[in-house]
Amino acid sequence: MGVKDGGKVPQQDNSNGYKGLIYYMMTIMIITILLNGLIFPSVVKQKVVEVGYNDFLTMVDQGKVQKLERGEDSIMFIAEDASGRQQVYKTGRWDDPNLTERLYRAGVEFGEVIPQKESVIMSFFTNWILPIGIMIALGQIMSRMMAKKMGGNAMTFGKSNAKIYAENETGKTFADVAGQEEAKEALKEIVDFLHDPKKYSDIGATLPKGALLVGPPGTGKTLLAKAVAGEAHVPFFSISGSEFVEMFVGMGAAKVRDLFKQANEKAPCIVFIDEIDTIGKKRDGSGMGGNDEREQTLNQLLTEMDGFDGKKGVVILAATNRPETLDQALLRPGRFDRRIPVELPDLKGREAILRVHARNVKMDDTVDFNAVARATSGASGAELANIVNEAALRAVRMGRKVVCQADLEESVETVIAGYQRKDAAVSENEKRIVAYHEIGHALVAACQSNSAPVHKITIVPRTSGALGYTMQVESGERFLMSKEEALNKIATLTGGRAAEEFMFGSITTGASNDIEQATKLARAMVTRYGMSDQFGMVALETVTNQYLGGDTSLACAPETAKAVDDEVIRTVKAQYDKAMQILRDHAGKLNELSEYLLEKETITGEEFMEILNRQQ
Repeated sequence: MGVKDGGKVPQQDNSNGYKGLIYYMMTIMIITILLNGLIFPSVVKQKVVEVGYNDFLTMVDQGKVQKLERGEDSIMFIAEDASGRQQVYKTGRWDDPNLTERLYRAGVEFGEVIPQKESVIMSFFTNWILPIGIMIALGQIMSRMMAKKMGGNAMTFGKSNAKIYAENETGKTFADVAGQEEAKEALKEIVDFLHDPKKYSDIGATLPKGALLVGPPGTGKTLLAKAVAGEAHVPFFSISGSEFVEMFVGMGAAKVRDLFKQANEKAPCIVFIDEIDTIGKKRDGSGMGGNDEREQTLNQLLTEMDGFDGKKGVVILAATNRPETLDQALLRPGRFDRRIPVELPDLKGREAILRVHARNVKMDDTVDFNAVARATSGASGAELANIVNEAALRAVRMGRKVVCQADLEESVETVIAGYQRKDAAVSENEKRIVAYHEIGHALVAACQSNSAPVHKITIVPRTSGALGYTMQVESGERFLMSKEEALNKIATLTGGRAAEEFMFGSITTGASNDIEQATKLARAMVTRYGMSDQFGMVALETVTNQYLGGDTSLACAPETAKAVDDEVIRTVKAQYDKAMQILRDHAGKLNELSEYLLEKETITGEEFMEILNRQQ
């Protein structure tokens, strides 16, 4: 809970908790009274009627006396009254020597007529202590059952589930983060402020209240937040945005209050909210059901970020891969002052990340991390870590004690296309079709300028469903693609299908992924890149969720959409015809390379280029 205007910390309203406790105790008392009256009734003193001794003897002779108890100066007995109901009677005791024999003849039972009163302690225990104990036990059982169903302690709804790491316990520093130098530079100022706030306060500067880490999944947003806490040596609060969303309206807002209260008590500290888009989505004003709870949580978060004192050293870090969905009030200066992009690493960054993850893995001296980095264009930090781990696992399977270059290259292919299916039952005819298909891709790529060099060609089936693939690796990092390069790439993608049609006179389903990629690129050229003579520099498509796949939607009239489709079809068909012409011109090399691939199953780019450049 943050510091409000005037520096006063408002007291948390616990009236709801007290009301709940009162209702709970009243329920226990009512049920206890009912149990005391129905299940544990007190002993009620029965009414006793006094009669004369002669009347007593008459009742004995008539057989009405059922049970009798002799006292020192009286006789108590149970007999039937005039209406036939049992009644307790009392009479004086007379010295009658024949009474005992008379009673035996009448079948009277001797014993206690009125039970003795139980002890006061036992009465209090059975009538009060035992029922209350039973109710408390039942309450505890019900509370635990509710906690299991609701995923937490049912009696602590308003408590935050933030994980608190004490000083140095995150175990991460900036040395553990590679490939994100710009993001680290932006965060180092926060660390410096937490170390030496005086030099900032002397000039009148205040610490940014919040920093929003934005980027695709797996790029190290959470790792950066932990590294900031590790560098600053301050407590680190970590919580996911989904943990604020509760079934009951108001519970999420209570958790936000509790989190900021803890943060102020531990200041200086860092609060990290992962996946903040869960609670920070734009408010639509519907106010129905779960949206109302989410909006209340967001409103409370906005209030708390406005309320706490930035000079105390409480820094809010948040991460998301859907920044376009966040509410604008959350992004304004004074709340999340900084937006720090955490993008996919470039070539240099990928090499640095591979080296970081290889520190604890035994590597061969000949391992070339630069070659692996060039083969993994577009990979995130998490994927690169997985590649290193897969290489280590492969080395163990192969019986080696160190990881070699072949392990890393195979792990790259494993992550891209899946494991090898060496037992896949592929017929010779299908293998021949696949071989010509893959050589078709490679040959069209090699015969065009401005095309990435062929690195590897294989027809070994993979668990992803691919029966083969051709890998092209750029010699360096590329950030821009010209129109000619885009068209060449479409021609390369269509080369496999063109080779099938050229050699066998028929086509198969093996080009489905090629068709998808070629169509996607051709459409982007027309609608987003302005590479169409017909439409020029007009944006006809919008991209949403750029960090989560980049879904697109057309933003044009139906007539224009049809014209776009026609242009895309013309573009792909023109490049298909180009690929077909290249294969016709190099039909001899197509046959020679395909036969060589059928024999070897996997060939390198060097072997491919050697055969291609060999004079016939």
